[in-house]
Formats: sequence, structure tokens, C-alpha cells
Amino acid sequence: MALCALLGVALAESPAHAAVLADRIVAVVNTELIMLSELKAETESTEMRLRAQYRGADLERRIRQTELEALTRMIETKLQLQIAKTRGVDVAEEELKAAVKEMRRQGEKIDESDPTVLRGIREQIVLLKIVDREVRSNLMVAEIELQRYYMQHQSRFLLPDEYRISQILLVPRAGEDRAQVRARAQAAYAELKQGAQFSDMVMRYSDGPEATKGGGLGFVRQGELLPPIEQALAPLEVGQLSKPVETPQGLHILRLDEKSPTGFRPFAEVRTEIQGLVYRQKNEDGFQAWLKELKNKAYIEVKF
Repeated sequence: MALCALLGVALAESPAHAAVLADRIVAVVNTELIMLSELKAETESTEMRLRAQYRGADLERRIRQTELEALTRMIETKLQLQIAKTRGVDVAEEELKAAVKEMRRQGEKIDESDPTVLRGIREQIVLLKIVDREVRSNLMVAEIELQRYYMQHQSRFLLPDEYRISQILLVPRAGEDRAQVRARAQAAYAELKQGAQFSDMVMRYSDGPEATKGGGLGFVRQGELLPPIEQALAPLEVGQLSKPVETPQGLHILRLDEKSPTGFRPFAEVRTEIQGLVYRQKNEDGFQAWLKELKNKAYIEVKF
């Protein structure tokens, strides 16, 4: 109340500074304050983007939501920096210089003459350190957790369908236009439907490099083929032919020779991948639980 009264007196005495003195407290976090000017600085770029896209009540609602989300992040950051201070977590000058150097190496422009910029980088390092100490250092991933994740998320490790296919590929020959190629493809397809041997038709019609091997392309997985070819293969049963399929390569007549049953990548093959997934999830869960504990123990008053 005393602070508000002082601001009111100052405002009455110095109208020229009204824009500055109109600043007010939007949150109290233990013994520290978050001011409206800090919140506005945090949301400035997002608010500009919103004002360019929206109008009226929709704009105001979105700005309000942005400010509330930013204020939550600022409160959480305050809490983390406060606990870091009580734990004696600090950043040596060598660490700060190394971080600036790395950021520049990655293409970021850093103004080392601006103390606000350096303070922000220092705070980010402190945040990383305190989370490492309070959350990540306590994380362990047991083998049983990896196996449980594998069993509960098997669809994630589903192998794509695998086909063994052969083709007759027809491409334009000297003086031939696309319509003539289509006519040759239809003629070849008609003969195949009448019982002609696929291998004989490959020798007669195919312009593909695999023609010397009876048109065989071997095994291919779903996702490795051009979309029109995958679409043509999808409804085929083993031994069936597709109608001529047109792609930038030419016209394809496809035969499905074999289709592997759907399977899953074995656990041993994906164990390291699962370990990373489980660790990241436990890290996020642990971080959120730690933040909740900090909030429960803190004095937080929002005045926004």
C-alpha cells in the first residue's frame, strides 16, 4: 500500500513521468516483485504479431492469454533463480565467456556491451545448473521401464510393409511421345491379362535397367517408393498385376511377388531410442513436480 501511495504522490507531482510511474506490481514472488513493464517487455514481440492478425475482443483475449502465460513463466523463473541463489549456484566469468562464444559460433549475435544481454545469458546458465542439480541428477531409468514402454507403445515401432516387386518400365523411345508410350503400356498390360509370361513381356517391353533380371526390383519398404506406385501396390495380392502407373520415370506395370507380414522392430534394436524417450519424459515429469513443490513452498501473489 505504501508503494502505491508513493506512486500516486509522485504521479501528481511529475506528470511528465506518467508513462514510467504508471508502472505497477503484477506479481510478488517471495521477496521479489515482477513489474508490469517487465511483463510488457516479455510479451512485446508476440503482442505486435497478434495486433497485426486480430482485432477487437478476439485480439484482447489473445493478448490477455499471452500475458498470463508469460507471467506464469516469469514467476517460475524467479522461483528457480531464488532456489539457485540459496544453493550457491553461480556462473564463473569463464563459463559466461564460453557460452557467449558458443552462441556466436551457432550464428547468434551477442552484444557483450549490453549488461541486460549478459545477465540474461548468465541466468539461463544458472537455470540449467539448478535443474541439473535438483532434477536431472536424481533421474534413473530402469530396464523394466524400457521394456514396459516398448510393450505399451509398440505401434511406434511398427515396421512398414515390405514388398518384393517386379516391373515393366516403359519410357519414351526416339521420336515417341507420351501418348505412344501409354499405348505400348496398355498393349503390354492386355497381353499379360491374356496369360503372357511376365518374364517374356519384360524382355519385349521393359526399358528399365532391371529388365535383364526379369524385372525384379527386390524388396522395398513402404515409404521408399513414389506415391503413385505405393497406391497401386496397396490393394494387390501376391501374384497380381497393377494397371500401368504413370510417374516422371515413365509407365510402370507392377507385379507383387511377395509381401512380408506386419512386424515390429525388435527391442534390442530400439532400446537406446526408448531410453532417450523415457528419460525425456521422466525429466519433464520431474521438472514439473519440482516446480510444483517450489510453488507450494513459496509466497506468490498475483496482482494482474
